[in-house]
Amino acid sequence: MTRWLVTGAGGMLGHDVHTLLADGQVTALDRAALDITDPQAVRTAVAGHDVVINCAAWTDVDGAEAAEAAATAVNGTGVRHLARACRDSAARLLHVSTDYVLPGDSTEPYPESAPACPVNAYGRSKLAGERAVAELLPDTGYIVRTAWLYGEHGRNFVATMLGLASHRSSVEVVDDQHGQPTWTHDLAGLLVMLGRAEQAPPGVYHATATGHTTWYGLARAAYELSGLDPDRVRPTTSAAFPRTARRPAFSVLGHARWAAAGLPELPGWRESLAEALHRPSFAALVH
Repeated sequence: MTRWLVTGAGGMLGHDVHTLLADGQVTALDRAALDITDPQAVRTAVAGHDVVINCAAWTDVDGAEAAEAAATAVNGTGVRHLARACRDSAARLLHVSTDYVLPGDSTEPYPESAPACPVNAYGRSKLAGERAVAELLPDTGYIVRTAWLYGEHGRNFVATMLGLASHRSSVEVVDDQHGQPTWTHDLAGLLVMLGRAEQAPPGVYHATATGHTTWYGLARAAYELSGLDPDRVRPTTSAAFPRTARRPAFSVLGHARWAAAGLPELPGWRESLAEALHRPSFAALVH
C-alpha cells in the first residue's frame, strides 16, 4: 500500500487532500508539526513514505513584497529540502505551485511549457521552489500549478463575498483580472490521482478548473447560485483596489499535459462552484 505524506495539512487544500487519503496510510503534518525550512525535520518526516504532496507554502502575496527572503525560505528553500529528502528516500514529490510564476500578460491560456516570468515577490519565491523540484527530481518530481482556490476549510474569495452579503446591499468587485476559480476538493482529488499514476510523466501540470471568468463574474455566480441577487455585485477596476503586490491580469492556464498522464482535466469552474455551494460551510453563510 502506498504511504503518503501531506505537508501543509492544516491549510485549505491540505485539509481536503488529507480527507481523501484518510482511509489509507497517510501522515498529515500541519505547519506546527513540520517546518519545511528545517532540513533535518524534513528528512525525518519524508523517510518511509512513497508519495509526498506538498501543500505547505507562504501564501501572503502582499506580505512577500516586504519579506521576500522569508517567503523564499518557505516557498523556495523549504521546497528544496523536500525535494532533496524525496530524492534520498526514493519518494515521488507532488509540489503545488501557482499561476503567479507566469507574467499574466497573455490573451490565450498559458501552456505548461510557457516561460516563467513572475511579476511579484511571491511569484519569484514560488518559482524558486519549482526550479528545485525540476533540478533534484527530474524523473520523480511533479509541479502542479493552480490558481484562484476556494474551499470549505480556509479564507477565500467565495466565502468572503457570501459573508459580505449579510450586511452590505452591494459589493464592488474587479472585472479586469481573468482566471479560473478552482475548488480545492476537485484539486485534491486530481492530486491523489496523480500520486497513484506511477507512469505519469514528471514535470509541470496545470490544475485549474476549465473555462474562465473574472473576480466580478465569480462573485455574481456565487450570489446567483446561492439564491442571492447577482445584481448586488457591481464591476470595478483593479485601480480602485490598489494592492502592494502586482497581480497578473490574465491567469488562465492550459491543461494539455493531463492527457499524457492518462488523467482528466478538472471540471468547469461554474459546475464545481454550484456543487461547492451546497456544502454546509458555504450554505451557512447565506442562511
